[in-house]
Amino acid sequence: MFNHLLTVFVCAADCGSFNKAAEKLYLSAPSVMKQVNALEKQLDMKLFHRTNQGLHLTPAGQVIYRHAKYLFSYSRNAIAEARAAASLSEKTFCIGSSLLNPCKPFMDLWYKVNASFPGYRLHIVPFEDDHQGILTEISSLGKKFDFLIGVCDSALWLDRCNFLPLGTYQHCISMSREHRLASKKRLRIEDLYGETLMMVKQGDSDTVDAIRAEILKHPQIHIADAPQFYDIEVFNQCEQSQNLMVTIECWKDVHPALVTLPVDWDHPIPYGILYAKEPDADVTHFIETVKKVQEKNM
Repeated sequence: MFNHLLTVFVCAADCGSFNKAAEKLYLSAPSVMKQVNALEKQLDMKLFHRTNQGLHLTPAGQVIYRHAKYLFSYSRNAIAEARAAASLSEKTFCIGSSLLNPCKPFMDLWYKVNASFPGYRLHIVPFEDDHQGILTEISSLGKKFDFLIGVCDSALWLDRCNFLPLGTYQHCISMSREHRLASKKRLRIEDLYGETLMMVKQGDSDTVDAIRAEILKHPQIHIADAPQFYDIEVFNQCEQSQNLMVTIECWKDVHPALVTLPVDWDHPIPYGILYAKEPDADVTHFIETVKKVQEKNM
């Protein structure tokens, strides 16, 4: 229903006169009257009472006027949103960020290379650490996000994205602040005897599988399988059950009721930038720029 005749109709209703509407629209009064008549004919209804005192909307005209105003507002908002989206897609990198996969390492890196990307800005897109939906988020690279920052040696993740390592984090063990081991500064494997240790199921992470192999040499430690991808509920389960949990050093502040301690082992896991399997030119340019920075720092 939205067409140019509605613009003339609304202006005539606001002015209460064909002559005043004509002045405002830079048209002749006969032209304004002709367009209103055309709209009434098109809709097959009378929109104005024409009197010597001016124009007055009929009940039908009042309804059309109200909805026309809504259409104008909706149209303006749609155009503004489309322009914002166009601008966002042309000059913006969208970075996913969550509690367990915060974007701060990306931000630190960005300020080292952003001189190579004049006019670009970053848009942070929050997402939930839902172990049921994280693979969907990984599959959204190139669509919902341009980049994610995360710890990654997951076969399932690497099958769905590219990965540029930036460094490593060491595996640690978390426990409730009320646990008997919480006061220690560092743990030995023997400290874990008699405890239940939560860890990711076998088969997806070579690093975690190596930890499992080391733990299995100590039958005094019971292993409980945790979900393949951690979320906050896994941390809650660790605190509530009084079990121990294999975690990584960068997650030491995720749950305030847990203590995270280093262990006398060496099981680092890589973290870095995750990006689409088939990245666009801008993403490729960014990754190549980061690689050059890494080479200079080696």
